Order: sequence, then structure tokens, then C-alpha cells
Amino acid sequence: MSLSIFFSFPQDPFYIVKEEIQESIDKLQSTFHHWENIPPNTGERVHLTKDLLAGCESIEWQVDELEKAIAVAARDPTWYGIDEVELDKRKRWTSTARAQVATIRKTVEVGKDQNTTVTSGLNGMRQELMRLPDQHQAARSNQYMSEDNDDFITSESDRQLLLIKQQDEELDELSSSVERIGNVGLTIHEELLGQEKIIQDLSLEMDSTSNRLDFVQKKVAMVMKKASAKGQIMMILFLVVLFIVLFVLVFFT
Repeated sequence: MSLSIFFSFPQDPFYIVKEEIQESIDKLQSTFHHWENIPPNTGERVHLTKDLLAGCESIEWQVDELEKAIAVAARDPTWYGIDEVELDKRKRWTSTARAQVATIRKTVEVGKDQNTTVTSGLNGMRQELMRLPDQHQAARSNQYMSEDNDDFITSESDRQLLLIKQQDEELDELSSSVERIGNVGLTIHEELLGQEKIIQDLSLEMDSTSNRLDFVQKKVAMVMKKASAKGQIMMILFLVVLFIVLFVLVFFT
């Protein structure tokens, strides 16, 4: 198969790409006509503006690639099976397509700039109209804030004085409690000293009584050795009575 047959119409890739680009241009023009009928400063117009600019950029890139292919074929037309007339026809079509896209792009960009200018102007006017009331309101707000600050400082000072007074009262109560606890501690100490003295006296009495009992027991043992059985019984009774008497004298007098 020769190259001339491969690049002859309708198998020529140029016409396949041309049809795709032409369909994109037709859709772009349809969207552009719809864009022209939409009022400015609307959400739909802003959305279509972005779509139109993106479509123009895509088609321009495709036309650039197609022109590069035409430039390659123009170096040796006979190799690709085309003549000068066909090359000129293709160049005119790409130029026409580029001009159509450029016109749409320029119109959309101008409309976008106008929308931005109008929006900026409206925003500026709105800010100017709001500036004077804002200044008056700011002065009034500053006055109210100053009064509020004075009231806050006064109330805060009163609250601090009240807290200091309450703390002083609590410290006085704490001091009284500590003093009472100290007095109770001294009383307990004195009571313990008195109990210790009583225990010491009792210990001395017990030692003295123990010594007396030891002495009596020794005497009884000596007497029992010398006395008879009857005498021992009498002696035991006597000692029991003596023990009872001594016990009464020691613990109940």
C-alpha cells in the first residue's frame, strides 16, 4: 500500500482530526451564544465563562498540533500524496478555526473583565456608604466600651475588697482555733504529769508493802519451826488476821 493511498481522503488523519476540532468549535459557539443571553454578574454566567475559556484553550492546542503536522507534510508533499492546493486549503482552515476561537476568547475575556469592574465598583460604593455609619457606630461603641470598662473595674475592686475581708475573718477564726487547740494540749500535758506522779507514789507504796510482807513471812517461818502443830495453827490464824489488818491499813487508809 502506497503512502499516497494512506493519506488520501477520507483515510487522511487530517480530516479525522479536523472533524473532531470542528465539532468542538460548533459546541463552543453554541455555548457562546447561550452565554451572550445570560445577564452579567450571575452564577451561571461565571460558570459558562470558565467553561468557554477552557474550551478555547483546548481547541487552540489541537489547532497548534494540527498546524505542526501540516508543516511536516509541507516539507515533502509528494511523499504524503498531497499537492500545494491541498496544503493551502488545510492552512486556510486552521487559520479560520484559530480566528473563530480567538474571537470567542476575546469577547468572553472582555465580558469577564467588565463583570469584575462592575463588581468592584459596587463593592466600593457599598463600602463608602457603610463607612460613615461604621465610624459613628465605632465612636459610640468606644464610649460604651469605656463605660463598661469603668463599671468592670469598680465591680472588680469591690469584689477584691470583699474577698480580702472574708480572708481576714477566716484567718481570725483559724487563729482562735489554733489557740484553743494549744490550750487543750497544755491541759492534757498537765494531766499526764499528775497521773505520772500518782503512779510513782503507788509504786513506792507497793515496794514498801512488799518489803513488810517479806519481813513478816520470814518471822512466820521462824516461829513455825519452833512452835507445835497447835501453836502453828494459832500462828497461822494470827498471821491471817494480821495480814488482813495490814491490807486494810495499806489500801483503805
